[in-house]
Amino acid sequence: MDHLDELEQRSIYIIREAYHQFKNIAALWSIGKDSTTLVWLIRKAFFGKIPFPLVHIDTGHKFPGMYTFRDKYAKEWSANLIIGKNEEALKRGVICKPGDTNECSVELKTKGLQQTIQKYGFKALLLGIRRDEHGIRAKERYFSPRDESFKWDYKNQPAELWDQYKSKSDDNTHIRVHPLLHWTELDIWEYIKRENIPINILYFAKNGKRYRSLGCAPSTSPVDSNADTVDKIIEELKTTKVAERSGRALDKESTYQMQKLRAMGYM
Repeated sequence: MDHLDELEQRSIYIIREAYHQFKNIAALWSIGKDSTTLVWLIRKAFFGKIPFPLVHIDTGHKFPGMYTFRDKYAKEWSANLIIGKNEEALKRGVICKPGDTNECSVELKTKGLQQTIQKYGFKALLLGIRRDEHGIRAKERYFSPRDESFKWDYKNQPAELWDQYKSKSDDNTHIRVHPLLHWTELDIWEYIKRENIPINILYFAKNGKRYRSLGCAPSTSPVDSNADTVDKIIEELKTTKVAERSGRALDKESTYQMQKLRAMGYM
């Protein structure tokens, strides 16, 4: 068994454990490489099926190619796709603007997600976050409880020792499940190559630029790169000193601001 097999098996175990423990569960699909890898693992865990809904929180400001990719593979994989929006904020004219991260992240993403969870009554939500993405995400657990207001108490997280997960929770608790927490960016791309997972073309270099991370178009910038194939991306990641989310305006905020957003229930 190689490294990728070990990563895969651990993630599939966590996905199946979550499905067993929680009756009303869904997976968040942002259309990025990590959440698409998560969807791929869900399909492997359940023999090609996706037995619960995929949730996409739509701010109305994603790259057009992300919507095309979403609709194509939701249909091809026979997914029950739920598109969540904060309709009230959109009606008020809230938009994502270049360099403006707080209003979009709070109003369109965080509150949009909270409203969708409440509407459908999801007890647990699977997400494709990884520890190595950001210092605040490194504080997460595989099974991470939120209170009835979806707030995250990062100072009071359950211990997870020797692969023993606290997968059961109180009735008023909402659980975020993170099956990819132990993966790295390089792991993701090596797995994409091995499995031939379809990935949005925005990740591949064009005219010396590519996106390392995908978010809302006004607040996401490409990085300098000539990596236009999966193999070239893998080689680039082995030597690059550029942070994965350096093109995301939100990640230029202070660590405290990011921690505050996640404590509020941000993805």
